[in-house]
Amino acid sequence: MPTTHREAAELVPFLRAAERAVIFTGAGISTESGIPDFRSPGGLWTRMAPIDFQDFVASPEMRREAWRRRFAMEEMFASVRPNAGHLAVAELVRRGIATHVITQNIDNLHQESGIAADRVIEIHGNTRYARCLRCGARAELPPIRAHFERHGEPPDCDFCGGLLKTATISFGQAMPEAEMARAEEATQACDLFVVLGSSLVVYPAAGFPRAAKRKGARLVIVNREPTDQDSIADLVLHAPIGPTLSAAVNAL
Repeated sequence: MPTTHREAAELVPFLRAAERAVIFTGAGISTESGIPDFRSPGGLWTRMAPIDFQDFVASPEMRREAWRRRFAMEEMFASVRPNAGHLAVAELVRRGIATHVITQNIDNLHQESGIAADRVIEIHGNTRYARCLRCGARAELPPIRAHFERHGEPPDCDFCGGLLKTATISFGQAMPEAEMARAEEATQACDLFVVLGSSLVVYPAAGFPRAAKRKGARLVIVNREPTDQDSIADLVLHAPIGPTLSAAVNAL
């Protein structure tokens, strides 16, 4: 039996027994779609320091740089598609095995895979649109980019004149209270917590698997590299996510 199928076979009993699974995804699921892991060696943040939230708010120069970087990545974000791992997660939600997907990713690929937006909890936000930092209004990126390229500055909010920023959570920015509360509620209610492609080093997000274990849920971690929480997991698979999860779902 190929290695991936052996690993999938280990995962199948956990999925079959689950009635309220929560899927927790990190960068590793999206790297299989071609999105780089910014934190890894050689990633964007090792070559270019991320812009702190307070610097974004205080400095027009930093705001220009933040938007320049975002638009420089537009072709990549526009071209990526959900991979086999995303589609397998969507199937678990469709079948009612998983109640929610908590994601650290900002790429919108879970929604594009067919999961309803109210089932996806984006604790680090979404880079596919912007929000006003004052009134919270949503703003689409194409008009912002057109203004930026024409004037060299991002526009202000059409509604209140506040600063527009991609709807992501930057370093130094408060975590989204409503999303964190939803993630906590889903975690407390689950009977299986499945981590896909997260190194589990970024807190408070990395606290959710531990919280699930404390409430009695079983914990599964699928990640190419070891994590700090492997020792508390009921099953650890150091394997590619797409082939492994697809094979497991097909075997259910």
